[in-house]
Amino acid sequence: MIRVLLADDEDLIRVALAALLGLEPDLDVVAQASDGRAAVDAALAHRPDVAVVDLEMPALDGLEVTTELATALPSCAVVILTGRGRPPHLQPALAAGAKGFLPKGSPGGALADVIRRVHAGGRYVDPALAADALTAPQCPLTPRELEVLRLADHDTPVATIARRTHLSSGTVRNYLAAVVTKLGVASRAEAIRTAHDNGWL
Repeated sequence: MIRVLLADDEDLIRVALAALLGLEPDLDVVAQASDGRAAVDAALAHRPDVAVVDLEMPALDGLEVTTELATALPSCAVVILTGRGRPPHLQPALAAGAKGFLPKGSPGGALADVIRRVHAGGRYVDPALAADALTAPQCPLTPRELEVLRLADHDTPVATIARRTHLSSGTVRNYLAAVVTKLGVASRAEAIRTAHDNGWL
């Protein structure tokens, strides 16, 4: 039996996936978690062979869960399941140690097949997402610009961003102006939206 952990903050999806995988004779869902921190704790407690984790979760996101499990439980292969699979998410997921990357809109039996594949030592990336990743535009922003933009995402005041990044308010404004210019947009809000749409944040 392949022991599986499911982590997704949407109860309906998690329970449905558990029921679907429960129909497979060789898969056993040994634990479920509704956030990233609970996923890591459950993995350490139940030691699954494969962890299926949502990309976007509270406490820790799917990438952070993958990174922690790669260190704390390297025998556990991680499959990232996402409703918002964008090409820029793919490389960080694989770099963090994920063995599979699958959109939630995949056919019903696909997840079970991917679990078996990664358990056997293979990898799986959704072909459409892989093709998109090869042709996706590279992020033109520097890591520091992305950091400032990420902090600006929730209408955070410049002074607060400056304090968190240990920069002056003027430098933060310069970074935000550079971001707007590089992305060819008219405002900070548009820059944030563009960065989200491309999966850079």
